[in-house]
Amino acid sequence: MTSSAATAKLKVLGEQIRVRRKALGVNATEAAEAAGMSRVTLHRIEKGEPAVTIGAYLNAIVALGLDFGILAPDQPADAVGDHAKPGWIPVRIRLQDYPQLKRLAWQIHGTDALTPVEALGIYERNRCHLDLDALEPRERELIDALRRALGETHSLV
Repeated sequence: MTSSAATAKLKVLGEQIRVRRKALGVNATEAAEAAGMSRVTLHRIEKGEPAVTIGAYLNAIVALGLDFGILAPDQPADAVGDHAKPGWIPVRIRLQDYPQLKRLAWQIHGTDALTPVEALGIYERNRCHLDLDALEPRERELIDALRRALGETHSLV
């Protein structure tokens, strides 16, 4: 059983997730894939359904670059911090922003951005071709964040 107060907060959280996804211009299928869930589960999250696990809510939050902070009711909302913290993963990873990824993804045509799952897959499959000396700190951070978020146990870099 979920209290009416908790149910109301889940509905607000779901709406915030939906608004963020739409503001990013990401469709539900892409967002769900980036969060490692089905489109139906993402839809249930966006409706604020209490039966969805907290882990699924958090995966959606992380995939959309939102921050989840626990605030006491009297704390200002800006106490949570900004969204560009280390470990943050964009919903779509633009190839032009990550030179090594762009080089490794030479065979992909018709897109200029990948989901986090696709990007990690390319890094994983091509790890022997990564030029570790040429990796920019930002790209190194992305690889680390992808590995942590998507459950990879060994380090690429």
